[in-house]
Amino acid sequence: MKQYLELCQRIVEQGEWVTNERTGKRCLTVINADLEYDVAGNQFPLITTRKSYWKAAIAELIGYIRGYDNAADFRHIGTKTWDANANLNEAWLNNPYRKGEDDMGRVYGVQGRAWAKPDGGVVDQLQKVVDNLSRGLDDRGEIISFYNPGEFHMGCLRPCMHTHNFSLLGDTLYLTSFQRSCDVPLGLNFNQIQVFTFLALMAQITGHKAGRAYHKIVNAHIYEDQLALMRDVQLKREPYPSPQLHINPDIKSLHDLETWVTMDDFEVTGYQHHEPIAYPFSV
Repeated sequence: MKQYLELCQRIVEQGEWVTNERTGKRCLTVINADLEYDVAGNQFPLITTRKSYWKAAIAELIGYIRGYDNAADFRHIGTKTWDANANLNEAWLNNPYRKGEDDMGRVYGVQGRAWAKPDGGVVDQLQKVVDNLSRGLDDRGEIISFYNPGEFHMGCLRPCMHTHNFSLLGDTLYLTSFQRSCDVPLGLNFNQIQVFTFLALMAQITGHKAGRAYHKIVNAHIYEDQLALMRDVQLKREPYPSPQLHINPDIKSLHDLETWVTMDDFEVTGYQHHEPIAYPFSV
């Protein structure tokens, strides 16, 4: 919580106003933020100065791991986070590549599991990383990237959290995740939950200990219609201690994550929090 609140305070005090072309709104913006999460110590980075809905964040991560491209599939596993971008984004609604209601196109998990090769076929980036790590191999390229400029026009949204780089030292697994753009009041808690959980899951299914997760954000911002709630409400609240995340130890493989895992396989304990804050969401 300390590093999250410090980033929020930094944006409020030092941020510069930038107009976002996609949303038509101004954002108070800073460049470069580095966050760290103690996955080994199970210090789950769940926001305590407002109620945060952690299950939706983990459900979204599971959808990425499965390569989902449809908002209905995300709803089925427990999150509605893709409903707006799939069905309310005017540019996407008019895009000839959109297949119909709930279609997201070639975004996020699709790229991670089925990156199209120019000579035909696809590359399953996640499977390659899992296979290498399971054998104790780190070729310094254990990277999963969702950022495919050649197919931006075929999806409803460019990826914000775009690259995950795993590193193995001895029997300890680390993760460095890169994010080009971050809606700090709404998106960051989702993002940090996912970075933490991704490392915990990958360590578990590849037979390693989890170390630390490093989260690098380039453009961190607060939208103009979120600023008063952040400055005058959330930043006035005292944080509670970090909760812990418990993952079903029966999850032992990528196949398990692809097939039978549900939100019932995750539990958070010790979560104390303040009242929710209804931050506006920008499509």
